[in-house]
Amino acid sequence: MIPVPGYESRRVAVFGLGRSGITAARALAAGGAQPVLWDDSVSGRMQAQAEGFVVEDLTTADWSGFAALVLSPGAPLTHPRPHWTVDKARAAGVPVIGDLELFARAVAALPQSERPRVVAITGTNGKSTTTALIGWVLKSAGLTVHVGGNIGIGVLALPEPTADAVYVIEASSYQLDLTDSFAPDVAILTNISPDHLDRHGDMEGYVAAKRRIFTHARLALVGVDEQWGREIADTLSQRVIAISSSALPREGGDPVLSSGHDVADQRRAASQSSERPKNWVPAFAGMSGIEAVPGVIRIQDQGIDLSAARSLPGRHNAQNAAFAYAAARAVGVSHEQAVEGLLTFPGLAHRMETVGRLGELSFINDSKATNADAARQALASYERVFWIAGGRAKEGGIEALRDLFPRIARAYLIGEAADDFAATLDAAPHVVVRTMEAAVQAAAANAGAVGGPQVVLLSPACASFDQYPDFEARGEAFRAAVLNLGAAPEPSA
Repeated sequence: MIPVPGYESRRVAVFGLGRSGITAARALAAGGAQPVLWDDSVSGRMQAQAEGFVVEDLTTADWSGFAALVLSPGAPLTHPRPHWTVDKARAAGVPVIGDLELFARAVAALPQSERPRVVAITGTNGKSTTTALIGWVLKSAGLTVHVGGNIGIGVLALPEPTADAVYVIEASSYQLDLTDSFAPDVAILTNISPDHLDRHGDMEGYVAAKRRIFTHARLALVGVDEQWGREIADTLSQRVIAISSSALPREGGDPVLSSGHDVADQRRAASQSSERPKNWVPAFAGMSGIEAVPGVIRIQDQGIDLSAARSLPGRHNAQNAAFAYAAARAVGVSHEQAVEGLLTFPGLAHRMETVGRLGELSFINDSKATNADAARQALASYERVFWIAGGRAKEGGIEALRDLFPRIARAYLIGEAADDFAATLDAAPHVVVRTMEAAVQAAAANAGAVGGPQVVLLSPACASFDQYPDFEARGEAFRAAVLNLGAAPEPSA
């Protein structure tokens, strides 16, 4: 628990009593505040009362007496319309903040010599894997590390700060929208593609929320594969290290951080591109840059062979590794320690996770791929794949994946999106099977009939809410169906 100072004996409204809300209330109370809690859910209010908190109907409360409103990230700040608590707070001149802002204020209240270091990660895709990978590398190097935020433990539920600690925090766009003073030592943007537009209004609003991670950061690691990332990198005032699947050079001709498919292709792209952030700089003194391709990270004349890192396949994981390597070096981890951490990373559940093997068949659980861009990363990692996809589709469906259709040996379509995905796939081999169990059985039979090493991949390119409460439950359903075939579970790394 991280006590939050600055609100001693003052009333602070807390709306939304899920993980972040109830934890924020505890942290405020530990710092001497008087949190006043409310939730639309009766069960949430009952839990708060059972813990001894003041529960008060905020629809009728006197808002002039509140020092702040701590809003759950799940409640809309702006779109499709502000939550009613936001309207009341603004009418009364009450600041609207979130748990990440409370964490920032708790750290800022410490003397400089007692402050921990903070690495923060956001992005449309890859942020959870990058967060976990950085945490693993730092822990492997012997540092005191606390990992949380939008992944795992809520940020205020992490242990109290100590000067030797490093906090590795995943930050969602919802959380970043509710912070003003968050000042990580290293801030990372993995990538940006359209997502959560209903909550941010449009891409401009979504990009603006992501950009907030850099407002007070000391070092910025920016994914620049997309125009949005390039524009952010080009306008930041602090030190920037750009990470791209094309080795675009900085001023002076040296590449900075990059990751991609083929070095020759990268250099061609570099020679043809005039769009590069003006302030790209070397990662560290004596290091002109890093190139990361699937299976390899190249640092000047050194090479990090990632082929032994079984949890880091594909271009996107090469990018994740580049982010993690740079972040680790930035907080003092040696080259050798960083490499060792990358090679031993066990991976995350539901993110390119090998859940079992049946003869020469490998079953890959990428249930976290809730949009087409995330599914692209998985599909691009294999030359041939038996693909399970579907669920509740995001805008655009799988149309953006059309260039990868030749890699699909056969697609097995489930959930609400099955018929629409079938229409998009058109002549690409596919079958509508509706359920996970049927998809796994059919994919295993077809892949087994082909013979030789084959991959059955769950990478849905959809939300899970038509059939499952979340992507974790969907991934566990896939795992269960695979093991029910008699597949041998994959041992932990």
